[in-house]
Amino acid sequence: MKRNLISRRNFIRNTTLTAGVGSLAPIGLINSKNPAKLSDRFPAREIWIAGVSEMGLEAESPEMMCKKILETLADALPYQPDFICLPEAFPFLYISQKYTQSEKVEISMRVLERFSEFSKQNNCYIICPVYTPGDGGIFNSAVIIDRKGKRAGIYNKIHPTEDEIRSGINPGALFQPVIQTDYGPVGIQICFDMNWDDGWGMYRDQGAKIIFWPSAYAGGTTVNTKAWQHKCVVASATQKNTSKLCDITGQTITQTGIWNKNLYCGPVNMEKAFLATWPYVDHFKDIQNKYGRKIRITNFHEEEWSIIESLSADVSVSDILKEFNLRTWEEHMASAEMLQKKTRK
Repeated sequence: MKRNLISRRNFIRNTTLTAGVGSLAPIGLINSKNPAKLSDRFPAREIWIAGVSEMGLEAESPEMMCKKILETLADALPYQPDFICLPEAFPFLYISQKYTQSEKVEISMRVLERFSEFSKQNNCYIICPVYTPGDGGIFNSAVIIDRKGKRAGIYNKIHPTEDEIRSGINPGALFQPVIQTDYGPVGIQICFDMNWDDGWGMYRDQGAKIIFWPSAYAGGTTVNTKAWQHKCVVASATQKNTSKLCDITGQTITQTGIWNKNLYCGPVNMEKAFLATWPYVDHFKDIQNKYGRKIRITNFHEEEWSIIESLSADVSVSDILKEFNLRTWEEHMASAEMLQKKTRK
């Protein structure tokens, strides 16, 4: 596909928002008449994820904050990100105007329209945290907008803070389904949810490959911990300090920092399996001898974790596991627990 990238200056000019939120206008970045097929962009195993930190951004109103976020996202567009995660309640942070909860809901619907157009024009998913109505109240939510600009799903924050509840925010349902995407099932947790494991486990039990974490705070090493605990990619987007992308091992792939304080964008190889090193280590040499450079095996010696990763489009990790009779970490632990229960008196 011939790409129609425009300059940052033109991008900013074209994304200027007028005084009313209702007048948020579409922009032209990439020719959307013939969106690229996934196979034409990157190998299906490689997903590019971008996340925003709102650190240092200030505006008079939600529409002006949206403009600043769009300016920030301009730097990610050359990488054609597959997912973009925005911070918790981002249109209403660091702005001088104040709004009631009902006004925030009304504005949020218009913000969603604006970012739906952005998703469609740039062929990407956006995790867009806003306020939504429901069950006679208001939720602190994150809406996933798909590559066609349509809503793929929504998550309502399960564990709002005491201040949020007192201001009229309802807790979300204790069970919420994964959200299906072209890249597999994904989930969302929001800020204070970090302090409970039920929502994270809820999504991992449903097979989520990525969990996005829009937040008011950075989370630090707890973000990395959630990734290895649940064996899934975790992508954060924060109101302040560091936003980052963590692999299933808990290692940070990329993050915001001194020289890129408001945006990260990086690739994740999704063709991986997380294994307990023992007893499967006995097969690793045979696997390496057969597949050579087409795979990579990484051992975490003290933790006794191992990662088998495909580096070639013609090699499937699931096929390797089947061929050598290997079980993932979760399968291994489930089998052990089943035997424990069976023999426990």
